[in-house]
Amino acid sequence: MVLRLVPDAKQPRGEFGLIAQYFSKLDKSSDVVLGNGDDGAVLQLNSGEELVVSVDSMLEGVHFPKNSPPEDVAYRSVAAAVSDLAAMGARPLAMTLAISIPHADDVCLSDIRSGLTDAVSDFDLPLVGGDLTRGALSLSVQVMGAVPCGQAIRRDGARPGDLVYVSGSLGDSAAGLALIEGRLAGDAQAEDTLRARFWRPSPALDLGVSLRRQATSAIDVSDGLLADLGHIAEASKVCVCVDSALIPLSQALKTIVSTEQALSWALGGGEDYRLCFTLPESVPVPEGSTRIGCVESGSGVRCDAAGEIHGYRHF
Repeated sequence: MVLRLVPDAKQPRGEFGLIAQYFSKLDKSSDVVLGNGDDGAVLQLNSGEELVVSVDSMLEGVHFPKNSPPEDVAYRSVAAAVSDLAAMGARPLAMTLAISIPHADDVCLSDIRSGLTDAVSDFDLPLVGGDLTRGALSLSVQVMGAVPCGQAIRRDGARPGDLVYVSGSLGDSAAGLALIEGRLAGDAQAEDTLRARFWRPSPALDLGVSLRRQATSAIDVSDGLLADLGHIAEASKVCVCVDSALIPLSQALKTIVSTEQALSWALGGGEDYRLCFTLPESVPVPEGSTRIGCVESGSGVRCDAAGEIHGYRHF
């Protein structure tokens, strides 16, 4: 574990004591040879496997509102990173976590640990190292996964004639954020469902694994469906065509907003962490997935309801 010494006179335990207290014993897995407490983690890879590595950052005021529940922030941070593994068909191996926190508050750290414990269990993803510093609240999660050699699902394999699919419904996370920020209100049951979709997304790990050797391309829906499909179109040098009438919308979302708003969030809201992927027409539709379009010769993304939807941009 790589650590930077950050003195804090009010916290005599220091970062080493805090790490031992709140982030230990989350590294148990048969893939972990050496976990927390050394200069680096050691993971066991099976013969014939390749390592998949990805990292995601979550910053207060950018990816989640200020004064958000720490346990949910921790869980969501891990889920967002794990979604990248799902998109590549990888099985989770381990994660490292860098946390910046204003104060070493025991309640906050206990809540963060609670969310991490849930994520470690749900995704079978041990925490094997990281960094703890003082500063504005942020969490950066690096995830590591494994795929059989040559079977990682990439963005550059889509071909004309392929069909485009998405797992689950879209737009729920954007609606959940609107509810959390007080920009939206409605049916109580629908509100609970949509808030949960924002705080506790479910990366499609099993689906990703099942798509090995079948999907010609895949990506997770993080910046918005159309924006993310643009990455596939660019990498594969094709045109991705989306039929807005086929976009799956949840009953909770349709209950709380107009169809027009629901579709706008589904196409550009992002952070649903669903999988969007392309399959040859001959491949059966995976359970729980919906066909939303096709791949043609050309370039870019074409959608009848795109309008001015561009997806999320940091800069």
